[in-house]
Amino acid sequence: MRGIDHKQNALFSYVNIEDRIAPDHPLRRIKTLADMVLRTMSPHFDALYAEGGRPSIAPERLLRASLLQCLFSIRSERALVEHIDFNMMFRWFVGLTLDEAVWDHSTFSANRERLLKESVMREFFGGVVAIAEWADLVSDEHFSVDGSLLRAWASHKSLMARDGSDEPPGPDQGRNPEVDFRGQKRSNKTHVSRTDPQALLASKGGAGAYLSFTTHALAENRNGLIVDVHTTQATGTAEREAALVMVKRTVKPADATREPTLAADRGYDTAEFIAALEPLGVLAHVAAKTKGSAVPVALKATEGYAVSLRRRKMIEEAFDWKPKVTVRFSTPC
Repeated sequence: MRGIDHKQNALFSYVNIEDRIAPDHPLRRIKTLADMVLRTMSPHFDALYAEGGRPSIAPERLLRASLLQCLFSIRSERALVEHIDFNMMFRWFVGLTLDEAVWDHSTFSANRERLLKESVMREFFGGVVAIAEWADLVSDEHFSVDGSLLRAWASHKSLMARDGSDEPPGPDQGRNPEVDFRGQKRSNKTHVSRTDPQALLASKGGAGAYLSFTTHALAENRNGLIVDVHTTQATGTAEREAALVMVKRTVKPADATREPTLAADRGYDTAEFIAALEPLGVLAHVAAKTKGSAVPVALKATEGYAVSLRRRKMIEEAFDWKPKVTVRFSTPC
């Protein structure tokens, strides 16, 4: 018998939102770990807010929502808020009940811009790493480093000549004017983006050049877990410079019982980079160039060097997993 397509909406629901989420859903474990870190950050949050005034969006909810945006590659705050409003699982993860009104996207953006500074995000990230260290999932001796491009919130149409020689679009062109740049040579020396001046033209792996930034990651070589991140402009030396920043910040110098190693691809095989690692007490297990390599011959012959180059490839998996979203860069983090 054919069922009837009833249109009457129920007035009440007696099912707990907790029961709507599958017991084995991956978000359950993620939420448990995230809440553990957020509880330890409560004193930090208290110091960021005034004692009086109108309550704002809870910082814990801001961070959980931002985590959802990364996990599900939601490209904007407007789309994120829309998903949270109608997606029951997202409501549960953030901490909203079925009846609570979700905040406006502009309010969310303003609160997150004010709250989620580098110090807050780094403390949250550090808490996650601390849990991995407690579970003995990370190594404190062998690491890998790599970088990848992040597409900026700016298009080729936004490029303008630094000397002002471009003809401005006509008054009737609207917000998306026609721009014909065929046959024109554009570079970071001659052009800059109107909408995101810090974005630079960059390419990797033989692909076309796009306005981009560079994200860098430092991973341990036991399980390939990321233990430090850094974001910079997409300059030609950004990867090596960011690697040194992360090593100084994260890797403990060598002592009598341990000698840290850092694996990297051929892009890091320069005399300056390898020499900069020596005073930090870190061995440079860098993939050697076929010609003009700065990696010592004796080091390339060691078994540890070969192992590091094999384990290094795990960090590339993390870049494949990263959210496919565009970014607007403000300060290095």
